[in-house]
Amino acid sequence: MTVVIRLLRLLGSFISTVLVSTVVVFLLLRVMPGDPATVALGIEATPDQLEAWREQHGVNTPLAIQYLEWIGGLLRGDFGVSYVTGQDITPIITDRLQVTLILVGLATLIAVAVAVPLGTIAAMRHQHPSGAVISGVSQLGVAVPSFLVGMLLIVFFAIELGWFPSGGWVPPSDPAEFAQHVTLPVIALGTVQASILTRYVRSAVLEIQREDFLRTARSKGLSANLALVRHGLRNAGIPVLTVVGVQMAGLLVGAVVVERVFTIPGLGSYLVDSVGNRDLLAVQAIVVVLVVTIVLINFLVDLAYTLLDPRLRRAA
Repeated sequence: MTVVIRLLRLLGSFISTVLVSTVVVFLLLRVMPGDPATVALGIEATPDQLEAWREQHGVNTPLAIQYLEWIGGLLRGDFGVSYVTGQDITPIITDRLQVTLILVGLATLIAVAVAVPLGTIAAMRHQHPSGAVISGVSQLGVAVPSFLVGMLLIVFFAIELGWFPSGGWVPPSDPAEFAQHVTLPVIALGTVQASILTRYVRSAVLEIQREDFLRTARSKGLSANLALVRHGLRNAGIPVLTVVGVQMAGLLVGAVVVERVFTIPGLGSYLVDSVGNRDLLAVQAIVVVLVVTIVLINFLVDLAYTLLDPRLRRAA
């Protein structure tokens, strides 16, 4: 299979997965109990008012027509108008998605920057006390949820020391204030992921160290560390890449809680508010955006496999 064919297959899989996901999300939200007309107008609305509202928003048409109209709007970048507030959902989701992606992106960078060197050291020194300490600390980090880390950071660094604000959001256009506000939530979001990734990096490096090609490199005079750096880390990075992709998807979900802890106006906060208000169309749009983002991350991971692993490029 050539690279072009593999890329076309990956693209086809991405598109089909997105389409199936939109159908599943649409149908699941339609079977939820409750009438959106009653939620929007209140329990005191008359039957005529309810029917007029359903006619205006097209919720009394067949499901197939509703889905086609909704998916057509998505393809045009139109997420619709909120049933509850009457606001255009598109600019709200666009603004809040940017905030969430900034948090997730920075948290991923921190997790990788911490986990790769620590996991490698833990593997190379697995028979020494330092390796055991790194493994123990990473195991402890896995057990601590992100919201608890966030609350502890607020108590210590925001309340006790006053070094950082306890919440809020400032856009990156103001770098100094942005750094002040984003530091604690990014650390809270990235700490658990760094701990998980450290353990995967350690396992991957330990596995690579047992491979024949590293023993051959060492037999030619390279030290164990130099052989690992020159020949081993790239091979160890392939399974680690899978974990990073899964973690980014997990960070999107974890950001929901962290955004609430630090009062950050991200997509997760908007989702919680929309669920509380029973704003069906907003919830539907947010869930689809999250699903498409996760599927896109998986697509990019598969694409990176093709670039990193020559066996996939040479596959017949």
